[in-house]
Amino acid sequence: MRQPQVDDHVHVIKDIPELALHRGDVGVVRSIWFAPADAYEVEFIASNSNCPSRGLLFSAQIEIEELPAQGPLSAAN
Repeated sequence: MRQPQVDDHVHVIKDIPELALHRGDVGVVRSIWFAPADAYEVEFIASNSNCPSRGLLFSAQIEIEELPAQGPLSAAN
């Protein structure tokens, strides 16, 4: 499986109580940190809030959210 890239949608694979994140929460990778270890800055928007939050997560805590493939655009006349 490939590593997450900036703008990928990812989901949390296990609860992270210290960040108030729960398994299944979906966010967007906003930046990648390489030192001292690979980490991903992920932005989440809680369903009960319009205010985004960000957290640094490791690859063992997230998976890429596979979005449905976009088919070819159909020409509607």
